[in-house]
Amino acid sequence: MNTSESMPPVTDRSRPPSVDQILTWPLMARLCSLYGRPLVLDAIRAGLDHWRRQPRPFDDTDFVTDVEQAVLKAVAPSLRPVFNLTGTVLHTNLGRAPLPQEAIDAMVGVASGASNLEFDLDKGKRGDRDDHVEARVCRLTGAESATVVNNNAAAVLLVLNTLARRREVIVSRGELIEIGGAFRLPDIMARAGCKLHEVGTTNRTHPRDFDEAISSRTGLLMKAYTSNYRIEGFTAEVGESELAAIAREKDLPLAVDLGSGSLLDMTALGLPAEPTVRETLGKGADVVTFSGDKLLGGPQAGIIAGRKDLIQRIKRNPLKRALRCDKQTLAALEAVLGLYSNPDTVARRVPALRLLTRPESAIKATALAIAEPLRAWAGAGWETSVMPVKSQIGSGSLPLDLLSSAAVRLSPPAGNKRERNRQLKLLSSRLRQLPMPVIGRISDESLLLDCRCLEDEAPFIAQLQPETEAL
Repeated sequence: MNTSESMPPVTDRSRPPSVDQILTWPLMARLCSLYGRPLVLDAIRAGLDHWRRQPRPFDDTDFVTDVEQAVLKAVAPSLRPVFNLTGTVLHTNLGRAPLPQEAIDAMVGVASGASNLEFDLDKGKRGDRDDHVEARVCRLTGAESATVVNNNAAAVLLVLNTLARRREVIVSRGELIEIGGAFRLPDIMARAGCKLHEVGTTNRTHPRDFDEAISSRTGLLMKAYTSNYRIEGFTAEVGESELAAIAREKDLPLAVDLGSGSLLDMTALGLPAEPTVRETLGKGADVVTFSGDKLLGGPQAGIIAGRKDLIQRIKRNPLKRALRCDKQTLAALEAVLGLYSNPDTVARRVPALRLLTRPESAIKATALAIAEPLRAWAGAGWETSVMPVKSQIGSGSLPLDLLSSAAVRLSPPAGNKRERNRQLKLLSSRLRQLPMPVIGRISDESLLLDCRCLEDEAPFIAQLQPETEAL
């Protein structure tokens, strides 16, 4: 934008003009019409405060540029797409599972107007929003009934509050997990109005530990999968079948929190084994909770599947309304679940599964394609090379099971360790300032860009050109 023709000249540069004067400048009027007078007024006042603290004379051209940039920054979206080159496919901080196009189309379809979210088109009266996904969940898991809330922590909270409020919940001490953001299972139990009764030891829990702990105060037996850590060595745990037998004998429900919640045999895809929801219900679990946005590859959601009588109780809990999903989430989840109806194509059509099963040769080809453009963009002294690395499935989904991958390694110019670390941080910052930010990881005095999640390198390379670089 040509600012020299958009404002009258400032004759007295010893002090800035008034707010009213600046508002009469054509560029400011244009900004007001585009973004609103209050926002522009705030930017002008902030800009004037800044200039009054400067020892140099007022510069109208620089001032207008500052105001325009401040306004554009204020209206720019905060939530933006990024290139995930961290090596963690289901990255919690980067939005976890990417959605298939079918899910995106379904969300757009219901977002722009009215929908039959809670309206039964056949009966012509009010319906249940769970109806859009319940039958699909039951068909894929073998559950009698199912319901959906906004995430898996909410699913666990709702199950506990419904089935064991003011009663004890017995859990193995080795399964008292903490998930991201310092959310701990014991804390969720307390908020649900339950009393935790932990049994066994950190590394060994036996069936008799549960048997001896059950009393008239017990409301629920629970098993939580430790999806974000693993205890190895001298260990023992009570499996679902054993727990289910104990629960049936004492007429108590058994709830299992699977966390990641796979619907497929992951080993058939060449991935590490993970218990499926169907297997867990088949072993006797009465209620299973799992995520929609991890190994399932859908939107953020918490799915509760199991016995019909228990699910109906859960649905009637007043908390269900507070934790329910909106129409876009349900539309996306329905679309993703629909892709699972064809087991022969689901691994290709669900992006999370496609990225997890991407051949190492294809990843290496991508790394080779972007290595030289990256070297040229990084500048003098930087070196690039392609090296084998290990990708992580997800910080909360099989974090200890690694996949063979390939990365571009950017090594900084020569210097002492402190200087090299400074250069790495600067380069990481430059990558984050690109039009579509690039997120990698620093390791062993190098910046690694794992290419597992970069299926199309063309947009990545295009923004490395000087005319599109944003520093």
